[in-house]
Amino acid sequence: MILYASPGGCSQASHIALVEAGIPYTLVKVGRDKKTDDGRDFNTLNPKGYTPALELDDGTVLTESLVILSYIADMSGRLLAKNGHERWRALEILEFMTTEVHGAFRALFRTDSAEADKDKSRTILAGHFGLLNGVRGERAFLVGEQVTIADTYLFVMLSWAAMMGIALPERLAAYAARMRQMPSVTHALVAEGLA
Repeated sequence: MILYASPGGCSQASHIALVEAGIPYTLVKVGRDKKTDDGRDFNTLNPKGYTPALELDDGTVLTESLVILSYIADMSGRLLAKNGHERWRALEILEFMTTEVHGAFRALFRTDSAEADKDKSRTILAGHFGLLNGVRGERAFLVGEQVTIADTYLFVMLSWAAMMGIALPERLAAYAARMRQMPSVTHALVAEGLA
């Protein structure tokens, strides 16, 4: 299986999940120019033009973080409870992050965004991170004592927050620091050239 990823992008969540799950994969980096590090046009693989994309051994290509992370969890039998409230809470939180939290960063990443739009995004993100801090509570991870696919995505969002100077609740900042020390996260950061 091949993971097409942009270093530091939301695709990093899938990268961490693959490592954490112990699933063999090949990493192919995709640059801002939409060229893979082996010289191919990424748009021919994923016409949407953004990562992540996961090419399965039979040539099927999956896109969208929620789908890829769910696929990894199902294939590994890890990173997501099989049933019950913990499974649905993890998916609920993951959907919130892939849509609302991720989307709120848009103005901060665009060079042509007005400062008022960036300030609005910071306010929205502060609220979102406050909500996620409350959801996590005192648990080791978002929905329990085991890492899930929701945690891999949250790590990326918290990394973006740190990069953008967004203050995090103390417990979430400590959680991000602890996640950064996990072998799967360290491996992904090194492989992406970020550590």
